[in-house]
Amino acid sequence: MPKKRKRSLIVKDLDRAFSLYVRNRDANLDGFVECITCGAVKHWKTVDCGHFMSRSRYSTRWDELNAYAQCKKCNMTNGGEQFIMARRIDEIHGDGMAEAIHIKSMTTVKLADFELVEMIEEYRQKLNDLI
Repeated sequence: MPKKRKRSLIVKDLDRAFSLYVRNRDANLDGFVECITCGAVKHWKTVDCGHFMSRSRYSTRWDELNAYAQCKKCNMTNGGEQFIMARRIDEIHGDGMAEAIHIKSMTTVKLADFELVEMIEEYRQKLNDLI
């Protein structure tokens, strides 16, 4: 019988698959992305998958509307630039979307390990579809 994987390792694998997908989703054909908050143009391999609502909130951690390519300065040094990101989300998806994501982030979600594994496969497939 195969040994059960630790949940923390499954989450880490899902975070990686999701990040790769988001950064590639936001990239142009040459592999460059524009930071959602400051507009700096960098290669997708050098930026982060920035989250509007904190990754600590599982209800929006892997929500594609909550995550965008973001330069390391904005994401790490400047704490994510949440206010600017909220404005950009509303510009891209329509007024009120940032608030909807915020409300969703306040809900409690408990995902089973098998659901997380399914999401890993989903984001790997989405990435393969992009490249």
